[in-house]
Amino acid sequence: MPPAAAFPAGTVLWVALGGAIGSALRFGVSELFRRAPALAGLPWATLLVNVAGSLLIGWFLRWSATAETTPQLRAFVAIGICGGFTTFSAFAAENLAMLQAGHPLRAALHAAASVALSVGAVFVGYALARP
Repeated sequence: MPPAAAFPAGTVLWVALGGAIGSALRFGVSELFRRAPALAGLPWATLLVNVAGSLLIGWFLRWSATAETTPQLRAFVAIGICGGFTTFSAFAAENLAMLQAGHPLRAALHAAASVALSVGAVFVGYALARP
């Protein structure tokens, strides 16, 4: 565990607040997609939040590297909001459920799309923040 000095005062509160915001946004996206039966079959909400969260964190990391930001702001956005919003744990559980339900092709498609699009979105977000 890092020494206490590695965590500026109040940072954990900013992470918690950002996590609450990110989690609430994640819930909202899930609810919107849950109510759209035409989109059934793949966990589209999980894919969307992973890609959007990856885009946001890529952009933010690049922007915050050149802007005058505080450690608290970086923790609030990158760890709190993005960490609460993205859902790789849900991604893993949903892929397991598809495999257990006998849909290996669907699980493989979802896994490949999630990884490729999320990594690509980080790259695009990083490029968008170019000074």
